[in-house]
Amino acid sequence: MATTALREEQLGTIETNIPARLDRLPWSRWHWRILIGLGTVWILDGLEVTIVGSVAGALSAKGSGIDISTAQVAGWAASLYVAGACVGALLFGRLTDMFGRKRLFMITLGVYLTATIATAFSWTPLFFFACRFVTGMGIGGEYSAINSAIDELIPAKHRGRIDIIINGTYWAGAAIGALVSVAALHIFSPLLQWRVCFGLGFILGLAILIVRRNVPESPRWLFIHGHEDEAEQVTRDIERQVMQSTGTHLDGPDPDDKITIHQRRSIPLWEIVRVIVARYPKRTVLGLALFIGQAFLYNAILFGYATLLSTFFGVSTSDAPYYLVAFAAGNLLGPLLLANLFDSVGRRPMIAGTYILSGVLLLVTGFMFDQHDLTAASLTIAWSVVFFFASAGVSAAYLTVSEIFPMETRALAIAVFYAVGTGIGGIIGPQLFGRLIPTGKTSDVFVALVVGAVLMIVGGLAELAFGVKAERQRLEDIAKPLTAS
Repeated sequence: MATTALREEQLGTIETNIPARLDRLPWSRWHWRILIGLGTVWILDGLEVTIVGSVAGALSAKGSGIDISTAQVAGWAASLYVAGACVGALLFGRLTDMFGRKRLFMITLGVYLTATIATAFSWTPLFFFACRFVTGMGIGGEYSAINSAIDELIPAKHRGRIDIIINGTYWAGAAIGALVSVAALHIFSPLLQWRVCFGLGFILGLAILIVRRNVPESPRWLFIHGHEDEAEQVTRDIERQVMQSTGTHLDGPDPDDKITIHQRRSIPLWEIVRVIVARYPKRTVLGLALFIGQAFLYNAILFGYATLLSTFFGVSTSDAPYYLVAFAAGNLLGPLLLANLFDSVGRRPMIAGTYILSGVLLLVTGFMFDQHDLTAASLTIAWSVVFFFASAGVSAAYLTVSEIFPMETRALAIAVFYAVGTGIGGIIGPQLFGRLIPTGKTSDVFVALVVGAVLMIVGGLAELAFGVKAERQRLEDIAKPLTAS
């Protein structure tokens, strides 16, 4: 039991088998509910990013109700959304480690809901940009809080596959966003087209909020922060629900695989940063390499994809979303079909292989684009193949940084790598693409593609050099908690 003598910092010392009990659970209806309540946030992110790319022309069209150019949408609006995501990840990531997963994943979703519905009522470019920044803050905070909670609630033998599939559902949101954009562009007036699209994000987010209310706090976070009684209560309730839904019994005594924890109410930021950088320098380099490569690649291409189709292939604004659906399909199928291999073949060969292969394939398709050997359809097919592999690897990158650092640093670690990687690739990428596409020169676009491809290959090489064998391993075995003996 926790003592009260050192309330400010050091609490009691306990032994607990809760991690072992959570990891022994069979897959159940309860786990599905967790995935729906938490994992669907990636659908919202995919929806937001794709809608902006799909309705860029509608936003800048006469009668839209806002005086904004296509270049501003593809450039500034995209970059500010990503900048907001970086700020939100860092801010809410730190708060998630301090105050718990559940409290923060409710707050971050609330931030998203407020900002995205406000976007639909924008009347000036400045207000639109501000709304995109705050929307990004909500999404960035979600990445930290949600990845932490999912990894701490999903059994070790399922963690890799489930986490990769969940991250891959971003592309389900992208496809939904593209299809909604098509419908809105054909049904509504220019004044309402883009507003209806952003309104959909609010409706989906509200539905997720209702489901998420029933998701419990992470028992791992609870027992480390001096709430071992609540952690025990939550774990017993999870076990009860799993047994009821599966019809099985957890026979025999509880696992004797215990861990000793010196509970602390809070851990200073300087200590967390020191642990991430000094204790795990190779893992830090790995996280940065994986995130910078994927952020530059995806944000550069996705935010300006519709504009690229229009500029180089004459694809109309109303038809561009169809191509985005096909592109999203390739990205979605990669994680769905390859996820099992990250647990069976292993993290290192699969992450390295998908990163390097996608980088090489992008160089090839980029060269073909520069030589005018591709049409809008063949380019989309080619990039769907490239990103079939890239998407699986990138989904595993989020999994990697959420499982290779100590539990007390997990949310902030995710936030730091997301913010740094996305800040470098996600802000520079759209700005670079936003300036190169309007030139009408394929050689300019090829330069951006080469940079993205090379960074992906570097990420793959970093995985080969510094990758961690984390498949089917308990989180506490991959990285010992700071509070553990």
